[in-house]
Amino acid sequence: MMRCFLPLAAVVLSAGSLWAAPTYTLTPDFIVPPPGKATIGDGHGEIRVDSAGLIYVSVQGQAEGGIQVYSKDGKYLRHLAGTPGSLHGFVIHREAAGEFIYAAVLGEGRVVKMNLEGKTVLEIPKASFPAAQAAAGLSLTNCDVAPNGDIYVVDGYGKDWIFVFDKDGKFKKVFGGQGEPLKLSNTHKIFIDTRFTPARVLACDRGNNRILHLDLDGNLIGVVADKDLRRPSSASFHGDLMCVAEIAGRVSVFDKEGKLVASLGVNDAPGETNTPGMKPAQWRTGTVTSPHGISFDLDGNILETEWNSFGRILRWAAK
Repeated sequence: MMRCFLPLAAVVLSAGSLWAAPTYTLTPDFIVPPPGKATIGDGHGEIRVDSAGLIYVSVQGQAEGGIQVYSKDGKYLRHLAGTPGSLHGFVIHREAAGEFIYAAVLGEGRVVKMNLEGKTVLEIPKASFPAAQAAAGLSLTNCDVAPNGDIYVVDGYGKDWIFVFDKDGKFKKVFGGQGEPLKLSNTHKIFIDTRFTPARVLACDRGNNRILHLDLDGNLIGVVADKDLRRPSSASFHGDLMCVAEIAGRVSVFDKEGKLVASLGVNDAPGETNTPGMKPAQWRTGTVTSPHGISFDLDGNILETEWNSFGRILRWAAK
């Protein structure tokens, strides 16, 4: 399946009207780290934005908490005290009762639902996962919530099972895995793609270097992208657009049809991508190292966090 590259200024005919693909401009030094820190700290997680525009980013091994919160202009506000230090992937989901963080806790094999202050209101412990899959060990990497409240969880560093729980954390079913028919491999993160009706599961199948659409029962709908990718690790949606963090050195933006409309921060230097060891002195302005988490903000700007032991966030402003 060939994917065509559209210049940033491309104009596309859509639904009878002209639509101009956004252009993206780097915002240098956007994030101001916590007081006393030169960088945000060990990054191996995700970045998300709430309905007020506040930015949440996960960090590892910090006594203050596993999630930091920043203002929409990048100023440090606080840690969420008590949030798990091995938290890996998370989403912010809006519900009738408010907004909640749903997170996969990699080091503990469990899922937590927290309010925006970091208080746990629901837990899916390791014991709630089916024994047949849990016996091999759980390495949970991300979760998301379907329109009906079902919680989808992926074992992306384990055996690539995708588990479904109801809104109360009761197990419903499991699909995927490394065997037939999907043959998943390091399905790093999954998301519920509500750009379509009915909603779909979008799977960043990193080991196979492809992005898939599945229906909510786990049946393959199709391949979203599988050419010239750089190990897709995370995704986010804004309108019809999807941005993707590719850990082997790129941030990309696709339209709803899966066509590439922007390619950002491309790094082709050997040894600089897919590694957490790039030191701040080695970073180059506007060039990514190992994109691991990504989010659009409320205005369609792109925020990207990297797999980096020092911690790094980049922002591209949309126009």
